[in-house]
Amino acid sequence: MVISKIEIFKSPIKLKKPFVISLGEMKYADNIIVKIYTNSGLEGIGECSPFLPINGESMETCFVVGQYLAKVLKGKNPLDLGQCTVQMDKTIYGNTSIKSAFDIALYDIAAQAANLPLYKFLGAEKKRELKTDYTVSIGDADEMAADALEIKERGFEVIKVKLGKNGQEDVKRIQAIRASIGLTIPLRLDANQGWSVPEAIETLEALAPYNIQHCEEPIPRWEFMALPKIKKVSPITIMADESCLDHHDAERLIGLDACDAINIKLGKSSGLYKAIKIIKLAEEANIALQIGGFLESRIGFTASAHLAMTSSQVKFIDFDTPLMFEEDPVLEGITYGKNGLVSLSDKIGLGVKVKADYLEKLTKVVI
Repeated sequence: MVISKIEIFKSPIKLKKPFVISLGEMKYADNIIVKIYTNSGLEGIGECSPFLPINGESMETCFVVGQYLAKVLKGKNPLDLGQCTVQMDKTIYGNTSIKSAFDIALYDIAAQAANLPLYKFLGAEKKRELKTDYTVSIGDADEMAADALEIKERGFEVIKVKLGKNGQEDVKRIQAIRASIGLTIPLRLDANQGWSVPEAIETLEALAPYNIQHCEEPIPRWEFMALPKIKKVSPITIMADESCLDHHDAERLIGLDACDAINIKLGKSSGLYKAIKIIKLAEEANIALQIGGFLESRIGFTASAHLAMTSSQVKFIDFDTPLMFEEDPVLEGITYGKNGLVSLSDKIGLGVKVKADYLEKLTKVVI
């Protein structure tokens, strides 16, 4: 079996309302869809959601770099996942987002060839219950409190809160949210690198009474050598996010005792191949894991759901962004139920299709 054709699509989808974090505001999920065809008739689909401040990629750069990757992979055996990964890394450094779209499509083909759902192809014996949180964008404290109350009333059992714009103001934001929703529902915090080291320590100590599950990436990614100090004194679990892209980063952070948990995103790890390596390291070190993402549709998050089935170290799920889209072009794939329940089918492969009329209207290139 060899790869015979690859299609790359620009897939911008408007959000119901702007999604705001300390690094910026997003009004669209500017995503890329990749379809890989083989001479055997099998087809795979993948997706990425590039984000300039984190992985240095945009929909436009992914569209261009994807063509380099497609030319290298065309004619290759899609079942040789390791070699395909090596070829992409040899072609261009970084660009983890667009590589993840190709990686997901390759795994889709490999699981179909094995006649297995992707989670079983990845080694998971059975499915388990997954429940996602839902995220409050950063902004005015009263507005964030109102958003949190709406999320609670929708039945979500965990709320994620974006912070990172002035530690003292962030404390006020959490206080306002707690005054609105009470203390029962756990909160997950994400500072998106927004605090200095002293500010992070002070803020985390102040937030200790508010039933916080963990805090993602409290300080700038390049200051990761200060994470052990923060972890040692923080009353709140520290989760590495932007400072941990692939298994090399994970090994470094674990060796430094820099974090209690790691957030895996396929758009950071270059896809499933390297994400699996992170999971193995986390299992050996007894590090908790969260599987999250950027602004992928149900294509990307279906791949993440399959991955989440593979390890008991995956304690947290952050799959909410498809619920923020104005339109959903995806057929099959994960579905959302009551209280944030995420369900995964037993369809062979990734188990995702995209509406044909949606793909037809997108800008695409064929290699």
